[in-house]
Amino acid sequence: MEKKNALIAGATGLVGNELMQQLIADPAYDRIIILVRKKTTNEHPKLIQQLVDFEQIEKTVPVLPVDEVYCALGTTIKKAGSQQAFRKVDLDYVLGLGKFCEKNKINKLLIVSAMGANASSGIFYNRVKGEMEAGIKALTIPCKFIFRPSLLMGKRAEFRSGERVAQSVMGALGLLFFGGLKKYKPVWAKDVAAAMIRTARTRMDDFCVIESGEMSKNLIR
Repeated sequence: MEKKNALIAGATGLVGNELMQQLIADPAYDRIIILVRKKTTNEHPKLIQQLVDFEQIEKTVPVLPVDEVYCALGTTIKKAGSQQAFRKVDLDYVLGLGKFCEKNKINKLLIVSAMGANASSGIFYNRVKGEMEAGIKALTIPCKFIFRPSLLMGKRAEFRSGERVAQSVMGALGLLFFGGLKKYKPVWAKDVAAAMIRTARTRMDDFCVIESGEMSKNLIR
């Protein structure tokens, strides 16, 4: 079987790092390209770091032909410094990556969004995520997949005190999330990454939203 090349935007984040590690370990992939502003300390014979300007990401030319693009770009309003700066990363950069996929005729784009994404929401965060999803849906990429995790579990490189407390509390209450509450159950970043890779391998939907509760081996086919 011919091996594939994958590209990741946001490989330094929680889900993005899991994607990078799992794709590197997957024998179905020959090369993994990560788009970065500056070189990272990650090294592996299968890994290629491509420097990009995220302000003009749609103009980027991939160093190799790419079969799949994984997007784990995202920040927080606190880290970004303002709602406008947050919007640039979580909306503008992601849509720019989508246009990059259109331009380079890439067949599959898989994106980490968030539970509650809704372009009509009165909550700024959810509204931006919903606008991003609507923009991606309108693109002419053959297969587009949106993943909406609930609270992400895992160890981040950066410290987020509020999120660390939430992870501890929600993790302890994990057994209470069943039935209609299952979709709210915290999900491990490694499981989100695995669901994305599995989906890329097995599905050909034009546009599909995968909710947090579906991100398990038994439900993603």
